[in-house]
Amino acid sequence: MSAPSYNPDTTDIDRIHSAVKREKDDVAAGQGPAPMWIMFIGMVVAIVAGGQLGPMAGGFSFETSNPFALAKAIDTRPGGGGEGAAMDPFQLAMKKGASAYGVCMGCHQAAGTGVPGTFPPLAGSDWVHGGTERIIRVVLNGLAGPLTINGAPFSNPAGMPAQGALSNKDIAAVITYIRNSWGNEGTMVTEEMVAAIRKKEAARTTQWTMAELEPFAKQNAPGEIPAGPGATAAPAAEAAAPTK
Repeated sequence: MSAPSYNPDTTDIDRIHSAVKREKDDVAAGQGPAPMWIMFIGMVVAIVAGGQLGPMAGGFSFETSNPFALAKAIDTRPGGGGEGAAMDPFQLAMKKGASAYGVCMGCHQAAGTGVPGTFPPLAGSDWVHGGTERIIRVVLNGLAGPLTINGAPFSNPAGMPAQGALSNKDIAAVITYIRNSWGNEGTMVTEEMVAAIRKKEAARTTQWTMAELEPFAKQNAPGEIPAGPGATAAPAAEAAAPTK
């Protein structure tokens, strides 16, 4: 049996064709990729141009371009820029106080009725209708010992805990809310009033007793009342200077 014939010419041709297939076409002069520095400059120019043309064309606003803008809820929080921003100080205090009252609700109940013999009511309470100095002190430092409110006795061994960790604004709001809910009607309490009493009683670390608070029963914290019941009247506008 004869050995297979070997044709060197055919093998060389196949190798040449394979090498040719692996070669890439020569790039014509002037058609190569742009240098990186040119691409970088182009990006900078595009960004700057966009920043200049945007405002000229009205700019982009997510509020107006947002497809879900109609479903966006109105911010009614005090100072939130929505409906809350249009409220007067009394309305804002009542709104914020209604939320802050959650701290008090466990004892004094949602309707301010309290629990007979243990937690005194806030609705119709002579302590709520009385002077604001007394109730501010109660909230700041708490209240201990037996009490008599509206002629009824109340005895809670733990008493009312101090709420001085709340801000002056929160305390003012919740007292304003209590004094104007469930049939109550009283003057607004401001954060400035609370701050003044807090400063005056800064050294106190214990709860008040009923006897200690008696001197403040009809005493109101000093300060201007901006709105609501008992609002301080604004001074009359000065007359315009006569024109010569």
